[in-house]
Amino acid sequence: MLALRLARGSHPLVLMRRLLVAAASAGVGFLLLCTLGYASGHPAHSAGSVLRLLWCFVPLAATVQFAVAVARTDPSTRPRAGLSAVGLGPVRLSVLAAVSTAVSCTLGSMVALLLFLHLRGDLSGLPFDGAAAGLLGAQAPLPLAAVLVLLTLLPAATASALALRAKPVRAAGVQDGSPDLVPEEQVPAPAAPPTGLPWGVALTAAGLAVEAYAGRGSAGSPFPLPGKLDSTPAWVLMGWTLTAIGLATAGPGLTRLAGRLLQALRPGAVRLLAGRVLMDEAGRIGRPLGVVCAVLSAVIAAFALYGTGPRPFGPLTALGAVLVIGCTTATLLTSALEAKQARAETAQALLRLGAPASALRAATMLRAAALLLVFAPLTWAIAELAALPLTA
Repeated sequence: MLALRLARGSHPLVLMRRLLVAAASAGVGFLLLCTLGYASGHPAHSAGSVLRLLWCFVPLAATVQFAVAVARTDPSTRPRAGLSAVGLGPVRLSVLAAVSTAVSCTLGSMVALLLFLHLRGDLSGLPFDGAAAGLLGAQAPLPLAAVLVLLTLLPAATASALALRAKPVRAAGVQDGSPDLVPEEQVPAPAAPPTGLPWGVALTAAGLAVEAYAGRGSAGSPFPLPGKLDSTPAWVLMGWTLTAIGLATAGPGLTRLAGRLLQALRPGAVRLLAGRVLMDEAGRIGRPLGVVCAVLSAVIAAFALYGTGPRPFGPLTALGAVLVIGCTTATLLTSALEAKQARAETAQALLRLGAPASALRAATMLRAAALLLVFAPLTWAIAELAALPLTA
């Protein structure tokens, strides 16, 4: 009830982000249900059904990442003065954020279920002259337990991710068992430098090696997200997953490196400010940047493999690709918004000290240019290395 009251008083942009989470959840739920329908209608193709389900975990992970980012930037679940007195400290507010986000995901899953049942003809006859009957397995009954498990997968994963992201820091003078481990007036500690760059490089190299092994002996057969989700070797999925995890792990270190590049060679005030801010925000925006880098490299590799010829992408593959690209991009933008909110007080202090607003805008542009300088060549290189085994 409290989550609903907070949602009613939220800003329209906050409500729009929650609706986007519900829409992404509906798309993922529809993909999972389509996989279940295919498995029910084709019991002899168990390997293809399992591979379809594995591919669905890619948009599922992207949606969970987006939902967590939206929950972290929700102003209604941010610690404020007076809330601790009524038992709503940082820990309980994180629980409230997890519940609210899980409700949004559940709403999207219910919409996906209604749409899926409508297209199968389980509600009011087959629409579109039964064009989607074969794709959704309309001729086979659906197991109720499997439907419930698939529909609760996304809300449960999102709530668990939010619970794991809530890491309160114990302050001096706070007793064990206190519901609020961090006082509202405590100044946050400086961000520790990221240490995952070597591991990220190793995981990325391993993923590219696995993709090269998967493409061995199948020249001319495009492997990224093929037409019907089940004609791709499982090794390709494993290799791309390792590459994505590696880039996400290396992202904070690469972002910090971009901040150091901005401060090289006798920097002025604007470059020094841009570099320091980028180094401080490396942990917040580095991982989403790494994931976006992995997704864009997969898209570039797909275009390099298919060229300008016909692309055998089916509707489910198109939906999955839209979900992955849209959710990862939205996560990056949401993380950038969170970083802007985190440094709002610093920006106001600089303006009070007489810093021109144009200097702050110039620092923002320099940060964007530095990130583009570091991540754009990396994205192109990863894409070329991923497509090389099949285009050689």
